[in-house]
Amino acid sequence: MKIDSENTNFNLRHLRAIHAIWAEGSFVRAADRLGVVPSALTETVRQIEQIAGGALFDRRSRPPAPTALGLDFLNETAPLLKALDFSLARLRDHARGLRGVLRIGAAPSAITPLLAPAIAAFRAEHPEVMLTLHDDVAETLAEMVADGRLDLAIAGRARTSPELVQTEIAADPFGLACAADHPLARSAQVHLADIDPWQLIHLGTGTGSSRLLATHPGLPETLKSGPLRCHSTIAQLCLVRAGLGVALLPRNAVLLFNDPQITFLPVADLILERKLYCVRAAHRTASPVAVKFEQHFRNQLAFMEQRP
Repeated sequence: MKIDSENTNFNLRHLRAIHAIWAEGSFVRAADRLGVVPSALTETVRQIEQIAGGALFDRRSRPPAPTALGLDFLNETAPLLKALDFSLARLRDHARGLRGVLRIGAAPSAITPLLAPAIAAFRAEHPEVMLTLHDDVAETLAEMVADGRLDLAIAGRARTSPELVQTEIAADPFGLACAADHPLARSAQVHLADIDPWQLIHLGTGTGSSRLLATHPGLPETLKSGPLRCHSTIAQLCLVRAGLGVALLPRNAVLLFNDPQITFLPVADLILERKLYCVRAAHRTASPVAVKFEQHFRNQLAFMEQRP
């Protein structure tokens, strides 16, 4: 559709001018509201009346009243101006991180101690943001950050990629998970020699924790692999809870649900930590809401570091 050349001379300044006069009932008050001098406002109205081909206000009346032509136009354009102001307010809120969509990835063991408090604080301050939390293994989360499906992730280190920035934020020591009624649970700590290889429940080889254990020089080969494997930490803990065996896991993973039927035991001769990283895209600018959330998350980390 061809645009009428006369319409291109009309702009938002004209529309705001006549609506201000209608609302204020005075050219002088409308000029003050718009931050212009009355003569400039008068000229603006003259321009739109020239475009319209007729007077929009009866200047003989006090206060100046809209003409029939002007009143029809004011009523027709009022919803447009209201919708535009609403959209501009939402646009500013998005730019300030007050609205929008936030997609966070996390290793399950990082949710309760690290992410949940930060999410609670963020939602209290930004209730209009739609937040989605996706839990998975580190490699999958890293891929989702790299291709834009996630804004950021808190997880173990993924394989090095030029598409990612991985910043270390915390460390979690490995230990032994066993059922509360397991014979080893009576000890304050155990040694690697106390672990029966046949009872050890392993995690799938594609996970970061399994790679850490498999490449750790201080772990006996008999404890690096075995006939019973699980796809996830949740499945491991379910089997441990059911008394089917024990598992070498990071502490926060074992304490995921604070289950009284599962015990975490330090292993005296296993010096190994699972490090957690904040994973972000290397070549993509973070959204305003992601920046806001990361501030909350770092505040939570600082608070935890200050605790005795």
